[in-house]
Amino acid sequence: EVQLVESGGGLVQPGGSLRLSCVVSGFRFDDRAVGWIRQAPGTEREGVSCRSDRAHVTYYASSVRGRFSISTHAAKNTVYLQMNDLKPEDTGVYYCAADVTCGTGWGTGYPQLGQGTQVTVSS
Repeated sequence: EVQLVESGGGLVQPGGSLRLSCVVSGFRFDDRAVGWIRQAPGTEREGVSCRSDRAHVTYYASSVRGRFSISTHAAKNTVYLQMNDLKPEDTGVYYCAADVTCGTGWGTGYPQLGQGTQVTVSS
């Protein structure tokens, strides 16, 4: 059974940083793409970033490229999202996700999701 458990959300001022963590179980990083999807109230889900170790692909949405960084630690079964220079528009619930492939369509299919962690960027 695939499980994804996020942590690390919170309240941060604009320009600040947060690191999200997601412990995964039920699969290996070379079996599936992993990453992050976010959703703000009243908006559609947005694929933020993903990584496929098998395909050697990393994807970032244009809205976060240059500010966010995704990484995995296979021995800890953990995927991270380092978020720097946070902006109010980054506010939302961030879901750890696993899917078959990683690319520009990330978040538009039917990925398996964790329970989500709230990120609020506000002064």
